[in-house]
Amino acid sequence: MGARFVDFAGWEMPVYYSSITEEHQAVRQCAGLFDTSHMGQFLMTGSQAESALQHLTPNNIKRLQSGQCQYSAFLNENGMFIDDIILYKYHSEKFFICVNACNTEKDFRWVKDHLKGNAIVQDVSRDYALLALQGPQAESIIRSLTPDPQSLKGFHFMETQIGGIPLLISRTGYTGEDGFEIYIPTSSPNTASLWSIILEKGQPLGLRPAGLGARDTLRLEAAYSLYGHEINDQTTPWEAQLGWIVKMNGDDFIGKKALEQAREKGLKKIRIGIEMSEKGIARQDYPIEYEGRIVGKITSGTLSPTLLKAIAIGYIDPKFSAPGTKIHIDIRGKKRNANIVSLPFYKREI
Repeated sequence: MGARFVDFAGWEMPVYYSSITEEHQAVRQCAGLFDTSHMGQFLMTGSQAESALQHLTPNNIKRLQSGQCQYSAFLNENGMFIDDIILYKYHSEKFFICVNACNTEKDFRWVKDHLKGNAIVQDVSRDYALLALQGPQAESIIRSLTPDPQSLKGFHFMETQIGGIPLLISRTGYTGEDGFEIYIPTSSPNTASLWSIILEKGQPLGLRPAGLGARDTLRLEAAYSLYGHEINDQTTPWEAQLGWIVKMNGDDFIGKKALEQAREKGLKKIRIGIEMSEKGIARQDYPIEYEGRIVGKITSGTLSPTLLKAIAIGYIDPKFSAPGTKIHIDIRGKKRNANIVSLPFYKREI
């Protein structure tokens, strides 16, 4: 299909098939199909699986109904990110967990080391391929293949089939658009054919294959965090503006005490959005300056295909974080004008 491949977390992954911009626009206007099989998956089971997982994560798992998903995290004792994750609750004794590809082995060791009670965790990453169908036409395309998932609400999942292939489908994504993530057992003899089946059905509606490049520009416009950029083991959910995934009034979890202390002391940095007001793209680790002194740094930046502006996400001293604040970005020794703006940069109309 003419894809350009690169090594990513030990996987050979397509950066693009045609161009990043074309694939980005396809997802915003029609639909794109991503192969994200590099992501890791764990299965946790046992009579105390729910309480064991609640101890490992800061969000409130107990409020989930069967068939619901939840965005959450693994935090270390300092209340900082080991990884951000999505949980899938079958029932109180069975959970499916999706983790970042670069963290799969580290996450699995950490979960095993901190697991409590009657619960077992298995690394089932090699047992699943994962496709992401994203964009405003995603529901129509899915409906042409199987009628079941169209009834799914956001952050819900179900098991179904397409062409006799068993699937787990969730209404989730990483692009800022409506869409579905489709887990396919690698044990199925027809796993690889599902990519072609979806593309063929979706072509009349503008579906095209999309690579990692467009996935990154899409998530950046939507201001979704990426591990190793916006979140890492030196950043708390408070700083990342992800405090909504932390339920301090609920059960105890790893990192809770440290988060209580961090909140009392106040933040030293906070995640912000930036728009360049003159030529230049702010890239990871470029310094952010205010009145001649460094007050933060960039974590991600790109030229937005939707907004046709250079945008970035970074961390800054909270004293200078108000939207509208004028700053400078040091781009290879040249000071470029920029403004702090509210996040997200892009939000789809519902």
